[in-house]
Amino acid sequence: MNVILLEKMANLGDIGDTATVKSGFARNFLFPKGKAIPASKTNLAEFEGRRAELMAAHNANVAAAQKRHAVVDGAALSLQVNASDEGKLFGSVGTQNIADALNEQCGSQIVKAEVLLPNGVIRELGNYEVALDLGYEVTATITLAVQGLDAAAGVSDDGNLIEEIIEAEAAEEAAEEAAEADAKED
Repeated sequence: MNVILLEKMANLGDIGDTATVKSGFARNFLFPKGKAIPASKTNLAEFEGRRAELMAAHNANVAAAQKRHAVVDGAALSLQVNASDEGKLFGSVGTQNIADALNEQCGSQIVKAEVLLPNGVIRELGNYEVALDLGYEVTATITLAVQGLDAAAGVSDDGNLIEEIIEAEAAEEAAEEAAEADAKED
C-alpha cells in the first residue's frame, strides 16, 4: 500500500515522501496516529496545501526534543539495589527504574519507552551507558552505576532489612519480659 508520510519516520522517509508499506501497518498504526495518509491524487494535493503547517509542527517537535536532550544528556545516575556477593542482583533494573530515577534527579519527563536497553534488563552490578531515544532523531546518553547495598546501609548478608530484624528481636524480648512479670505476680 502506498502512503504519503505526514511525519519524518526512520526507515520510511521524510515528510511528504511516498512510501510503500504493508496494509496492516498503514491501517493499524500510520493512519490512526496521523502519521500518514493514503497516496492518492486528492490526498497529494491536500498535502501540498498543508506542507508548511506540517513542517512547522515538525520543527517545533524537534526543538522540544532537543530541549529535553539538554536536560538529560550526560547525566550520571546511581542506583542502590540488593545484590549477592557475586554481583548478581536480587531482581533487576529495568527501563521504568531508570526513567523514574532520571526524572527524580533531573526533573525531566522521560517515559520508560524512551529508555533503550538493547541487551534487556540489567541483572549485574556495574557501570552502564544507557541511550535515550527522545524522538525526532534526538538521542541522549546517560551513565548508570548499579551498586549493591552495604550491610551498613541496613541490609544483612541474606538480603533482609536489619531494622526489621532488630524490631522483631525487641518485640520478642518485650513479650518474654511481660511473660516473666506475669509469672512473678502469680
